[in-house]
Amino acid sequence: MVSTVLRPSRRFSTALTPSLLQLPLGLLTAAQGHPMLVELKNGETLNGHLVNCDNWMNLILKEVVQTSPEGDRFFRLPEVYVRGNNIKYLRVPDEIVELAKDQQQQSQQNRGRGGQQRDTGRPDRGRGGGRGGRGRGRGRGGS
Repeated sequence: MVSTVLRPSRRFSTALTPSLLQLPLGLLTAAQGHPMLVELKNGETLNGHLVNCDNWMNLILKEVVQTSPEGDRFFRLPEVYVRGNNIKYLRVPDEIVELAKDQQQQSQQNRGRGGQQRDTGRPDRGRGGGRGGRGRGRGRGGS
């Protein structure tokens, strides 16, 4: 099985296109439900299926096999929560990378497509009626 390693980094290369800058979180969302290996900064490894992830790279894995840093002890756990700042790297199958690229291209193609435009003769400005509305924070009025 060929796989790709994703290392969290605070720096992005300027040579990357803007669409690739979003790849780590896009890759994680595409990997939901698929197996992955997570190595932690303390040397432990976790093998399991990704259930969920968030913007801080916090992960929830199910059906996990945890391996000690020495590699001599193994633990089977039903579910594990991993805080994102403890992750050294993630290993995901290559087909997940392709899936993430496809999803990212589709989302970029769908940008700019708004809903139907209403033509009522005046712009809809929401609550407050646009210019002025219910005062503008300039006191209570009156004399």
